[in-house]
Amino acid sequence: MKRAHLDKVFTVVIAGVLAGLVLAVAALPAALVFGIGFGALATPYAELPESLRKPPTVQRSSLYANDGHTLITTFYTEDRVEVPLHRMAPVVRQAIVAAEDVRFYRHSGVDVRGVLRAFTANKRDGAPRQGASTLTMQYVRNVLAGDPRLTEQQRRAATEISAARKIREMRYALALERELSKDEILRRYLNIAYFGAGAYGIAAASKRYFSTSPARLTLPQAALLAGLVRSPHTDDPINGDADAALSRRAYVLDRMAESRQVSPAEAAEARDAPLALRPSETPNDCTAVPREQNDWGFFCDWFTQWWSAQPAFGASAAERQDTLRRGGFRIVSSLDPDIQRTVVRKVREIYAVDDPFAVPTAVVQPGTGRVLAMAVNRNYSVADNPPGQRNYPNTVNQLVAGGSGISGYQAGSTFKLFTLLAALESGLPLDTPFDAPSRIRTRFPAEGAGANCDGRWCPANASPSWMDGPHTMWTAFGRSANTYFAWLIERVGADRVVAMAERLGIVFRAEEDAELARYGAKQWGAFTLGVSSTTPLDLANAYATVAAEGTWCAPLPVVSITDNAGHEVAAGRPDCRQVIETDVARGAVDAARCPVGDQSMYGACDGGTAEELSRALGRPVAGKTGTSERDETTSVVAFTPQFVVAQIAANPDDPRDAVGGAVQSRLVDAVGRILGHALRDQPVRDFVPPSDSVAYRHTAARDGN
Repeated sequence: MKRAHLDKVFTVVIAGVLAGLVLAVAALPAALVFGIGFGALATPYAELPESLRKPPTVQRSSLYANDGHTLITTFYTEDRVEVPLHRMAPVVRQAIVAAEDVRFYRHSGVDVRGVLRAFTANKRDGAPRQGASTLTMQYVRNVLAGDPRLTEQQRRAATEISAARKIREMRYALALERELSKDEILRRYLNIAYFGAGAYGIAAASKRYFSTSPARLTLPQAALLAGLVRSPHTDDPINGDADAALSRRAYVLDRMAESRQVSPAEAAEARDAPLALRPSETPNDCTAVPREQNDWGFFCDWFTQWWSAQPAFGASAAERQDTLRRGGFRIVSSLDPDIQRTVVRKVREIYAVDDPFAVPTAVVQPGTGRVLAMAVNRNYSVADNPPGQRNYPNTVNQLVAGGSGISGYQAGSTFKLFTLLAALESGLPLDTPFDAPSRIRTRFPAEGAGANCDGRWCPANASPSWMDGPHTMWTAFGRSANTYFAWLIERVGADRVVAMAERLGIVFRAEEDAELARYGAKQWGAFTLGVSSTTPLDLANAYATVAAEGTWCAPLPVVSITDNAGHEVAAGRPDCRQVIETDVARGAVDAARCPVGDQSMYGACDGGTAEELSRALGRPVAGKTGTSERDETTSVVAFTPQFVVAQIAANPDDPRDAVGGAVQSRLVDAVGRILGHALRDQPVRDFVPPSDSVAYRHTAARDGN
């Protein structure tokens, strides 16, 4: 007790005098030496830099699949994750104390004996070779050097060779030791120290060098890691000097034996142990998704886009990305590995990864907006492609969700849904009749070759013998009669149809589409035939709004987000709102049962463009097919109350390169099988019928009165 008391007294009295001598070798200016007293050294805890009172939590964030344990990737600027002291093997704390501060548990933040020893040695050698830094002082230096809240100049000052820096470290160390327990300081130190090879903290170092956890480190492993802290850049046995690392390990083991942390025999046995590295790297960012799950990269990429758009994580996209890479979040994504595998398999059965044509596909959950799968027949990779092949077989462009220069693809008649909804919302019922001709001349200005009838847009039915004649919304939607919907959008108003699409989440990424939507919507009659570019994700989410009876939810890539303190982040919850009346949505669903071979609640369907889908699925289903002009693209959307699947076949590198109409049947089969697999353990749920007022002009008409 007397010795401990003496240490405290000496610390206060002479630390300021000797600290500058340790590194500067020469005496400090007299005014500084003799002017330092107890008050100067005893920095109040409340006046410490915020980073020392509330340590910055620079930790890697981890992204998991929806099972909560399958790792997709991690994001970090420094590979670091915090672990409590009780989850570190005892030899870890013993080794680091022996290597760096053998009197750690006996001093008060500044080791007077160490200062005297360093001063004597440095005076003798004529150069500052010993710094007398305690673990607490090293912790102070590491925190200040890495604090992102400080300026670059302030961070450099934390490691400069100067008396002022040494004195500051001592003052801060003394303050910390009055407030924190030794174990807490040691825990903080072990979680922030740099061990080389990009590993910050004992958890990252255990994985980087030995592919294990801190709790499972052996004596030779713990001693090796403890030895790296002194010279992590040169002694790193992976990228640096393995012999130097072994020499430092031997030094640490000797110190452990001298301090009786281990027996001489244990130290000798560990000293003779082979290096036995088992290096592994922590994946960083979406290009580091495991090779066997490479297709997850497109989902991961979209997740980072989503994160960058969330105000909760910062004021700008750059700040939000920095938060992701420093914040230590645990993110459980919405990606369902089982559904994803099925989607990838079906997509690659249609086109191979080196085919110019692609089938970007999205699976969305109605009522939450959660995206369960995103796939395309491409390698998610930054590797070079052969000349002229911009997006195949390798790409990191967002072919499924759009953005970063990808505006999307024409989805054809799937856009008739928006005209249907606008008509129902305006009061027109499902049985609204029109005798659809083979070609119709509208009042809209002509748009494109082949659609010019004296300067007016005049679309034609693709299959007159099957599509011409009397129709209602049910039969026109089922058989995809173009002229019926050209007449309907003219009656409802193209601007209302465009607004309906935007309400359901369709984003106009192509500049020309955005201009038309903003300034020319009233004249955009061809919009009903899907001439605007879109993505499978936007399309799936729009149809999910109808499947959820008018509830739109923002597309969501996560199930939960937990910060490094274990608190749930609200940004990870579904963002939903009612955007169309429930009865109107039910009416649209009733019509959407016709194209896929199901039957409306009123028995009004009469033919569909993908009737085989219902037969294969064997449960209530709705959806729509679409083909753009000259069969350049083809699309299929199908949904139940539980899931929506959307596919678009196109050539992302050359939109004019037609996929051809024959591929549509393969898409219909793929979408049906994806739905069937996703639904195999789900209860059979039917859709709710719309009211008679939505179905019929006169409710008595249903009874024939």
